[in-house]
Amino acid sequence: QVQLVEFGGGSVQAGGSLRLSCVASGFPYRSDKTRCMGWFRQGSGKEREGIASISAGGTVTYYADSVKGRFTVSRDKVNNTLYLQMDNLRPEDTAVYYCTAAYGVASYCGRGFITQPDDKSRSWGRGTQVTVSS
Repeated sequence: QVQLVEFGGGSVQAGGSLRLSCVASGFPYRSDKTRCMGWFRQGSGKEREGIASISAGGTVTYYADSVKGRFTVSRDKVNNTLYLQMDNLRPEDTAVYYCTAAYGVASYCGRGFITQPDDKSRSWGRGTQVTVSS
């Protein structure tokens, strides 16, 4: 099974930045499908929200409108690690941030990976807390 572990959460003032990492294990290369990865978040008492996704090669990406222009998703293919650079943070960004991964065709690594999160074959990390104070 794919195992995902998030790092980098913490407390920051509004306007500040944080960089999250997600280390994947048990997620090897496949010739027939690419390795989609992405980020979701869930604030206290709120529904889970998809934030960003990316294909293994980085050619396909997707950002939710709520973070577009402020967050940047990237990957380190050698170390099978996913990143989320978060800039100009706002109090409404306060949430537990979760890493997620699944195999799929490259086109699925974009919007579909975020809008269709209930695939039972998808793997999830345990999350890391991000708190933004005003």
